[in-house]
Amino acid sequence: MVLEKLDWGGGLNTRPLLRKRFCAWLQDGCGHDLVSGDAMISSAHARTVANLMAASVLALSLGACGGGMSLPSFSSSSPAPQAEPGLGPEMPATIRADEIVGRWGLASYQNPADRARTEAAARAQCKNPYVIGAGANGGVVMHLADQATPQELRLKGSQSGKNYIGPPGAAGSEQDREIVSFDGRVLVTRFIEKDTATRYGNMVYVRCAPRA
Repeated sequence: MVLEKLDWGGGLNTRPLLRKRFCAWLQDGCGHDLVSGDAMISSAHARTVANLMAASVLALSLGACGGGMSLPSFSSSSPAPQAEPGLGPEMPATIRADEIVGRWGLASYQNPADRARTEAAARAQCKNPYVIGAGANGGVVMHLADQATPQELRLKGSQSGKNYIGPPGAAGSEQDREIVSFDGRVLVTRFIEKDTATRYGNMVYVRCAPRA
């Protein structure tokens, strides 16, 4: 099929012609081979051209195509993802950075029924502790998910009262982890991003005894 060069800026008087040509082009199968002058465009490029053309004239053309033809939507019908409840401006946390600096045994669980057993497993890891360092800018030095190199992170509060650990920015962002509980001896955190939270589970840090 030959796609003639159209004047897309011709004003209202060109719309009936655009609708007629666009609908005929759609009903012809969206053009497996489009020809402009002597240049042949592959079917993959044709689909790209089709999408661009459809986005420009869909509102003008769809009502005039008729024939029972339906087009896929260019926008998702799924509702927009809801923001995390804690998402909001960064504000001071109710837990200080220096409270979690130190040596910790680390383990994790998914099933809440396993928490006590996980604490015991974490305590046993104090022979090879995870060290949370003090940051140069008042934060703590820890690892982000899937990162081999630790970096300074902030403790962030929220209007909901929850506390988070993460890079600078809004509390409850995807790279943050929520502090689920902290009693000075045991710290439990969980990553906000759902896939990461599934992989890492609830992370239990048990404070190690001071070195002799």
